[in-house]
Amino acid sequence: MPEGDTVRRTARRLHSALAGQPLLRAELRWGESDGSPLVGRLTLEVVARGKHLLHRIEGGWTLHSHLRMEGSWRITPASAPGPSTGRSGGPDVRAVLGGPEWTALGIRLGMLDLVRTTQESGLVGHLGPDVLGADWDEDRAVANVRASTCTIGEALLDQRNLAGIGTLYCSESLFLQRINPWKPVAELSPEAVTAVIRRAHRLLHANLQHAVQSTTGSRRRGENAYVHARSGRPCRRCGTTIRVAMIGDPPSDRTMFSCLTCQPGERPSDPGTPQAPLGSAGGRGRRRKG
Repeated sequence: MPEGDTVRRTARRLHSALAGQPLLRAELRWGESDGSPLVGRLTLEVVARGKHLLHRIEGGWTLHSHLRMEGSWRITPASAPGPSTGRSGGPDVRAVLGGPEWTALGIRLGMLDLVRTTQESGLVGHLGPDVLGADWDEDRAVANVRASTCTIGEALLDQRNLAGIGTLYCSESLFLQRINPWKPVAELSPEAVTAVIRRAHRLLHANLQHAVQSTTGSRRRGENAYVHARSGRPCRRCGTTIRVAMIGDPPSDRTMFSCLTCQPGERPSDPGTPQAPLGSAGGRGRRRKG
């Protein structure tokens, strides 16, 4: 699942392509959704809230979308070929928003809602402080996480506590702070919780301008993460084989990567069996809900 920095870059691209322009085409291919009220109206702005996108449109409308696991918004020239060539007619296209110069295609979106702008809170009002938002509130985020009765990994991924962190920045931040993702929040000091949240905040901000995310300082393929997606490979710090296991209760459990040596402690969901590198023959490929 795209994380907060990716969603914010997507919002920026959509805003740049469509803001201030009338929508000449508004097709919502999602249940009974009808985009016709949007045709002819100006795009006011496209903003991100955590992992959610809010496309605000003249007349008090908001088109809300969430990318989930595989979703994306693709920008193409308005003059590009249409449905006859599959550009905007494929089964994966869930939305088509066309302006005079650019067309935005919503591909494999996980959520799509057209609501009155005054009703946005019904879709994003439950979210905690946005790690990348102008209203970021560290004290509130720390208090939310510390009030959690679960593991620190689950608490950081819970968007009600703070919005924008997925498994990439959760895994990497906990590794860098040497904290076991399965450690109960109650067993961590206030200073430790604050430090890991500050780490995630720094990492997300550092990647805002880059399509290739990195927590190591290198953006070369295979060198851009310490533990995330590196199960079965040696820890860059100590050489211990990185492990992957699910954290949380199904069906909302997520994949979590960690080092047994650098982040010692119990891992209830890890059977301890050998794990080949992800992507290799025999490698554990299950990854869910980043």
